[in-house]
Amino acid sequence: MSLQFKLSDKSTRFTESVIRGMTQLCLRHNAINLSQGTPAYQPPDVVKAAAVKAIQEGYNQYSITWGAPEFREAIAHKMTTFNCIPTDAAKNVTVTCGSTEGMLSALLAIINPGDEVIIFEPFYENYGPDTIISGAKPVYVALQETQTADGVMRFTYDTSELQNAFSANTKAIIVNTPNNPLGKVFTQDELQQIADLCCEHDCIAVTDEIYEHMIYDDKAHISIGSLSQMRDRTVTVSGLSKTYSMTGWRLGYVVAPEVLTDAIRKMHDFLTVGAPHPLQRAGVVALNLPPSYYQELVDKYNKNRKRLVNTLREAGFRCHPPEAAYYIMTDISDFGFSDDTAFANWLVKEIGVGGVPGSSFYSRPHLGKTKFRFMFSMADDVLVEAGERLMKIKSKI
Repeated sequence: MSLQFKLSDKSTRFTESVIRGMTQLCLRHNAINLSQGTPAYQPPDVVKAAAVKAIQEGYNQYSITWGAPEFREAIAHKMTTFNCIPTDAAKNVTVTCGSTEGMLSALLAIINPGDEVIIFEPFYENYGPDTIISGAKPVYVALQETQTADGVMRFTYDTSELQNAFSANTKAIIVNTPNNPLGKVFTQDELQQIADLCCEHDCIAVTDEIYEHMIYDDKAHISIGSLSQMRDRTVTVSGLSKTYSMTGWRLGYVVAPEVLTDAIRKMHDFLTVGAPHPLQRAGVVALNLPPSYYQELVDKYNKNRKRLVNTLREAGFRCHPPEAAYYIMTDISDFGFSDDTAFANWLVKEIGVGGVPGSSFYSRPHLGKTKFRFMFSMADDVLVEAGERLMKIKSKI
């Protein structure tokens, strides 16, 4: 006799990761994986050496649950100087197992049943499930493609739609800047408007700023927590995964006012206990790299950005250079497919290149059925080979 279990309602309200599913499909068909945002590069040698040294010196047991003191001090210094958010290592910083855990810990700390969380879409695929797991109702606001007076295409929200999304039940709004999957950088004016609405409706901004060091064309990264009226109502989530090419190290952090930090630390403690101690020691070295490291990082990714944009356009995709991060959201309307998922499977099996169906970034899938995301954090030779394969699309349709 087979046992019959009733699963939690939460587990039935979202699917497994589409992005990681595309990675598995690429592996089965030996396709070039331009779907999952895993850097093709290695952490700096000095940082890797620091991790090895820490292991050899015996830092192999738990650190303080919410982070080794010297690592929290380095994070506090970085937040104060780079993000312009005055930060106390003892009162405001929680080290987490990646920014993914940081986001969930933050939401679990502030959400009660019946609360609402506003999410801009397209969104990083974790935000919807995070909101559901924490017990809130997600409310979505679309980022729409618009053309500026000087002819530049960019994404922004409709002011009325954002205002109408707020209600008496709104507890938080998630702001991902730079944005994944669009590569959008929220402007000062946009952040100020969001801040004004947060103050008006007494809610919290929870930000994901993991791509803060990958911004192009001299645009500026602005943390909403640096705005004076947002100091006491912002939770800033970030980490080392992308900037230092160490997604497997799982070093994230959450910076928040003391009263929120106390609650976040409780959630973090019972979710994961703590991030790897020796890697936190190496994280101190990473956060103290010279400014030249970050300029070289931007230069490297900017080269990749330009190359893949040109390749995609020549292959028949409609796209614009992203303002930040290492993703390009494209339009596949000209290829004649009924939906993005069918195109994704065809592209892997027939062309040998993987990407992510745009609908997976939307609560309303029809908004993304003609969209498709590629990543460009790859070595030169891989991007060249991907380009050669993509050029065969027109001949195979």
